[in-house]
Amino acid sequence: MTKEIRKDAETRMKKSVDALIHELAKIRTGRANTALLDHLRVDYYGNPTPINQVASVSVSDARSLAVTPWEKSMIPAVEKAIHESELGLNPVTSGDTVRIPIPPLTEERRREMGKLVRAEGEHGKVAVRNIRRDANNHLRDMLKDKELAEDEEKRALDEIQKLTDHYVEEIDRIIVEKEKEILEV
Repeated sequence: MTKEIRKDAETRMKKSVDALIHELAKIRTGRANTALLDHLRVDYYGNPTPINQVASVSVSDARSLAVTPWEKSMIPAVEKAIHESELGLNPVTSGDTVRIPIPPLTEERRREMGKLVRAEGEHGKVAVRNIRRDANNHLRDMLKDKELAEDEEKRALDEIQKLTDHYVEEIDRIIVEKEKEILEV
């Protein structure tokens, strides 16, 4: 029974780390990355639709993205979605492609991005700790219901703590890498 709790906690912690990686991919590093636009929604005939479902998003070079809508009538909607996002990007239309130059980051903007990365990392750590709390509560409930011996509970709590420490360290490593990537000129 404790193995299932541990396995569930590990699966959920891994998903938290994956979610953090996904969130950090949206943070601009000065290089073009299609993940930058993943969270954008375009007004597609009255429905907010992910940009990758109405257009092809690609990296045209190290400092620009190219968005090619599948319907020419979607170009203004794509431009509007990019303008209204808080990414600070200015799309330029050329034919049926929307080009998005990625401006180099200023030192001040890099520091802001670093703070944002640390905040996202802290959210990830909180999520991992909440999973640990849930697992520990489940183990304690099992002890109260006499489904588990005290030494088994102690061993299981230690395993959960080791798991938590591992994933918190992994989050710290990911944050350091992302900060280094942002501060790189």
